[in-house]
Amino acid sequence: MTERTSYERSLERSRAASSRPDRPDAFTMAGLEWDLLADVFAPPFSRTTETAMDVLGLTGTEAPLLRPGGSFLEVGSGTGIIAVMAALRGAARVVATDINARAVENTRRNAERHGVGDRLRAVHSDLFAALDADDRFDCVYWHSNFVLAPDDYRYRSDHERAYIDTGYRAHERYLVEAPLRLTSGGRALLQFSDRGDLPRLTALATAHDRRLKVLRRHSFAEGTETLEHILLEIRVAS
Repeated sequence: MTERTSYERSLERSRAASSRPDRPDAFTMAGLEWDLLADVFAPPFSRTTETAMDVLGLTGTEAPLLRPGGSFLEVGSGTGIIAVMAALRGAARVVATDINARAVENTRRNAERHGVGDRLRAVHSDLFAALDADDRFDCVYWHSNFVLAPDDYRYRSDHERAYIDTGYRAHERYLVEAPLRLTSGGRALLQFSDRGDLPRLTALATAHDRRLKVLRRHSFAEGTETLEHILLEIRVAS
């Protein structure tokens, strides 16, 4: 583990972002105003959400990856920006899940704020656990908590879950389950980072008969570092 990939550093970032005195109740991103509740990942303090919109083609110059008029599932919705933007860009049915109940409420508020509450459903769920067994989507997406933490680390708050994954247990479940949630021709997407352990992720995919394909890479500055985010497509290998 390097300083760059250290889970302790990620926990420090989590604590700082949740408690800093300039944390706003609302902020502007993609030209729109968004509510931000306490204990929810704060997009104003990181470029990662803006990067997510870029790699999905919701903003910027990249071609959109979402099927017009299709269905979209976002895992780990946080404030709901990605889910709401998907609805605003033409997704007919959007479901957004988060293990953090405050994030679910935050997503719901931002959906109502931007007039897409009629086609966006926010669900309190650990990945796919609270969804109907037969629910399928044209696109399933997770901007993951890509930093690997030890198997025995115990989360002190839901806010920490947005930053680290213990033993990559959530990643392993997502690799297995996301392709099973697709319509015919659908895509299972995972946004990862060079702060994560890509060899470990690849080994987990292989062990579960999954193959990872790099779709897009985006680099951006965060503080004194340059980070790279990687959009991966998960496919069943056989």
